[in-house]
Amino acid sequence: MNNKNLIFSKLLSLLLSIGMTFGSLSATAEERLAFSALDNDVHAAIAYLLETSPAAKKLASSAKGALVFPSITKAGFIVGIQYGQGALVRARQGGGYYISDYYSIKSASYGLQAGVQSFGYVMALMTDAAVQHVETSQGWELGVGPSIVVVDAGMAKTLSTETAKSDVYAFTFGQKGLMAGLGIQGSKISKID
Repeated sequence: MNNKNLIFSKLLSLLLSIGMTFGSLSATAEERLAFSALDNDVHAAIAYLLETSPAAKKLASSAKGALVFPSITKAGFIVGIQYGQGALVRARQGGGYYISDYYSIKSASYGLQAGVQSFGYVMALMTDAAVQHVETSQGWELGVGPSIVVVDAGMAKTLSTETAKSDVYAFTFGQKGLMAGLGIQGSKISKID
């Protein structure tokens, strides 16, 4: 191989390695941008829930953390699927919260169902054990593990920090679209790596 070919070969190798580095940097930048958008959605969902739900506002000060899914989409015709991404927020000593990790929620169902619906979902984790269960499980199937109470309009009127004895309280909000049933049993929550 002559010098010209050797230089060309080295230059080509250098350009390819630079291109691969920029390619991996742009993928990382895209991931950061996606998580940044999710962070914004999580903060907006928390603010909206605290503004619109007196029961959530009452529990917020004593919650150890929360799983926040700003937008979950459920769609189906006989066979239904549900999917969303969110984050685990942890209570900060002295007040406030921070985003700890990112999670997905998904489920599949079969039965009499038709339509498309989107909604937000927040699970207030009231005990350290509930937070630890979320962090250490390899995929938490709702209905197995910490006790979950879905807060509906009737319960919201009587819920207080004195009456809140369950590990987890679930709030839905921002429902759009039509679909019968908004069950969470059997949904699986998994950490996004």
